[in-house]
Amino acid sequence: MPSLGVAGLIRFGDQKVRTQMSMLIKTLAAVAAGTVLATNAFAQSTREVRGASPYVAIENEPPPKLIVDPTPLAAGLAHDIVWIQYHAENVRIVPVFGAGALNVSPRIGHLHVHIDDLPWGWVEATGDNNTISVAGLPPGQHKMLVELVDANHHVFAGCAECRQTVTFTVPETTSRPH
Repeated sequence: MPSLGVAGLIRFGDQKVRTQMSMLIKTLAAVAAGTVLATNAFAQSTREVRGASPYVAIENEPPPKLIVDPTPLAAGLAHDIVWIQYHAENVRIVPVFGAGALNVSPRIGHLHVHIDDLPWGWVEATGDNNTISVAGLPPGQHKMLVELVDANHHVFAGCAECRQTVTFTVPETTSRPH
């Protein structure tokens, strides 16, 4: 083997370092490119998450849809509170009422909530809160009817999913703070 001397070792070492640095840079570039592509592939736009802008009319709006969880949140039941989560699609839940609001786009509406077939109920018109809250029900089985309605308080025409019933049991407890 020929003698390289000190200068030869440094040059040989420089080449090795350059090769390793080049590999490291290429690896980092590949990881960065993969991260950018993966982020773009999984990223959702604001429109996908929040829905259409209220400033632009929607042509051929899809029908409204109501999704109601079939059971209350256990954390509430433990404290004699019934929390039922819901989600409305293709309609904004807002406290706007009357015939003038029927042709607004994007579509607006609110919820009607009834307990145990009682002749009275209430309006849920807060779009920020996706949870219906009821306190003070006596222990036992209960039924909640949730309706997605238009600004004139009518269930949206042709919307079979706009009426959802949830049956649940309020457990016996030793204290009733409500």
